[in-house]
Amino acid sequence: MQPIHTLARPIKLFIMDVDGVLTDGSVYITDAGDELKAFYAPDGLGLTLLRKSGVTLAIISGRKARCVEVRAEALGIAHVYQGIGSKGEAFAALLEATGFTAAECAYMGDDVIDLPVLRRVGLAIAVPDAPHSVQTHAHYVTGARGGRGAVREACELILHAQGKLDAILADYLA
Repeated sequence: MQPIHTLARPIKLFIMDVDGVLTDGSVYITDAGDELKAFYAPDGLGLTLLRKSGVTLAIISGRKARCVEVRAEALGIAHVYQGIGSKGEAFAALLEATGFTAAECAYMGDDVIDLPVLRRVGLAIAVPDAPHSVQTHAHYVTGARGGRGAVREACELILHAQGKLDAILADYLA
């Protein structure tokens, strides 16, 4: 297997699942039927830094929730696919819409529904709570859990591999 930085260097599109990746996997439903999710602010900053470095961001989620649209808009996530039954089909549509190749994509998932995409991308990332059957198809498993810094870790991995992390951090040290 190639070193992880070699796989992360060409990444131009970072795609994530939501539940279990951007969140801890908990789904809260109010009596009125509204769905609530808790997002981790450091993950959001990591995504903002990655986007500002030139990497396009996308979401492919099996569930559909308005709060995901709101969070995606706040973070500048350009492509949001929700309520998706076939993530492989959504991935193909995303490639067509963006013009990127599968090798230029990283995907971060946590369950078997993510396997059709994890198996095709240049950089497949899983969270430590993912089942073993998913982790075995990942090039990298984060140390941090979904909704608790896993996305930030993946963002910094890509930024470091592309030689952009130090320059971005320097802006905050000035």
